[in-house]
Amino acid sequence: MRVLVVEDVRRLADDIAEGLRDQAMAVDVAYDGLDAAAKLELNRYDVVVLDRDLPGLHGDTICRMITEGADPAMVLMLTAADRPGDRVAGLGIGADDYLSKPFHFPELVLRVRGLARRKPTAHPRVLRQAGIELDPLRRIVTRDGQPRELSAKEFALLETLMKAAPGALSTEDLLEQVWDENTDPFTKTVQVTIGRLRRKLGEPDVIETIPGAGYRITKS
Repeated sequence: MRVLVVEDVRRLADDIAEGLRDQAMAVDVAYDGLDAAAKLELNRYDVVVLDRDLPGLHGDTICRMITEGADPAMVLMLTAADRPGDRVAGLGIGADDYLSKPFHFPELVLRVRGLARRKPTAHPRVLRQAGIELDPLRRIVTRDGQPRELSAKEFALLETLMKAAPGALSTEDLLEQVWDENTDPFTKTVQVTIGRLRRKLGEPDVIETIPGAGYRITKS
């Protein structure tokens, strides 16, 4: 899952981003409306965590930009707790959910995951493929009923491959969906993480390398 956090208070934005990355999400950050608009033009996001009061471009403008685009992201708008009118206004221009500041971080995580599941192109909550069961909400992976301990990035990589099955994803696709914009496009991190994931999932190998196409989860 790829998320864009748009918040002009840098410390808060960075804290949200770091916390979501710990939950196996790929996260980009924008500190003002202009930067957010540029990132939305370049990247596809599943969820946007959007502060309403932004410099450069107002959060309302960003929200309309998202909802009027093709394959729009789900929008979680952050509002000031003492301004209930913000919630009504935000939902009125297309936000899918709102959260008042200050907020409890576990609630933000649940709302982000809930919005991702509500997206029209969303997948079942528990993914099942080739004997593997993956539950994104509880962060649990099993193979043939046996638990597998994965790092956050390994978990995100497996989740992305399972959502794409039976299709294949290229290295570039995986970098875009699992890592963030600061990742070196020439890095070998995808191949290295695939290798670790294969070892942890065990034999027989369920991640197939397709020459010229990338990687996919096998059907059986």
